Amino acid sequence: MSEPTMRPSEIARAARLLEAGELIGLPTETVYGLAADADNADAVRKIFAVKGRPADHPVIVHLHRDADPQRWAVGLPDAARRLIDAFWPGPLTLVLRRRSGMAVACAGGQDTIALRSPAHSMAQAVLAIFRHGEGGLAAPSANRFGRVSPTTAAHVRAELGSAVAMVLDGGACTVGIESTIVDCSQVQSGGVPRILRPGGLPAEAIATVLGCDPLLLGLQRSTQLEAPSRGALAVESANDRRARRFDISPRVPGALAAHYAPATPLFLRAAPEIDARWSTARQVGVIAVHPQPGDNASGTWFALPSDAAGFAHALYATLRELDTRGLDAIWVEMPPSDPAWDAVRDRLQRASHGSRVQGA
Repeated sequence: MSEPTMRPSEIARAARLLEAGELIGLPTETVYGLAADADNADAVRKIFAVKGRPADHPVIVHLHRDADPQRWAVGLPDAARRLIDAFWPGPLTLVLRRRSGMAVACAGGQDTIALRSPAHSMAQAVLAIFRHGEGGLAAPSANRFGRVSPTTAAHVRAELGSAVAMVLDGGACTVGIESTIVDCSQVQSGGVPRILRPGGLPAEAIATVLGCDPLLLGLQRSTQLEAPSRGALAVESANDRRARRFDISPRVPGALAAHYAPATPLFLRAAPEIDARWSTARQVGVIAVHPQPGDNASGTWFALPSDAAGFAHALYATLRELDTRGLDAIWVEMPPSDPAWDAVRDRLQRASHGSRVQGA
């Protein structure tokens, strides 16, 4: 999947707008970001205002591939350096100890900072000339807080409109869900970091680089999904429970129980139940990994790829499409329990919870 041709004049204009304190829609390989100068507190506050984002919810700072992360962070543990060498640019965010006075508005009141280098060529082109390649861009997803993240420029324009000065069109995001967040801020010599949010980079790939068992990274997969026969609210994940019990810090984006949510109520269902109820379902949209079992004139069925990466790539765009159909409910086939589906399962559980919270 190729990216649209870059126009140098558009890249230069985007950098000028950012340096002037404006917001732009920025394509990355994960989702589109709502970007602002991370060093400009007023510009970062605009992000929070436009999104309706809580002030204590930190945002990720995006860097050029050649930028020195130690301009923003105090020291780099060996584990962080190895992960940077292996996966930057790419869908990996590292949480590190923040250098005093740097990107204070991005930190949500914490002494840590979340850094990543996006793999999208347009994002890298902007970062290469923004503040001569040494600046950082705060860029949470370009949508209202808690809603489905955008994966095309059209999604950004439709949701945020004139609130952004410019939207760079980088085509559809290749990954389609947010980055994996790894906490390196508390790693001791020879220690192993923790995964705080599953995402576009699998835990197994991280563990391979670090030479450890993936379970040591601390990502606790929830073994309980929403009970398909009851349609109850999605249960909080094991990470949520662990954080609530032990007040785990640092706080990171996308960790709230209700997040990534469409306006239409979303329910996780087992495939046999969806198939059994499909013929009589009314005003229901379905996302599954298999074809619809029969006709239904009042329903909408999307069969997504059966591999985790392909499903993730199409998920947000499909949720957004179904949200425009005036449906009464969205049913999503429960994903497999194996580790490759961790990030998809995480997003769907939070989306299910969030869609019902909004409609309550």
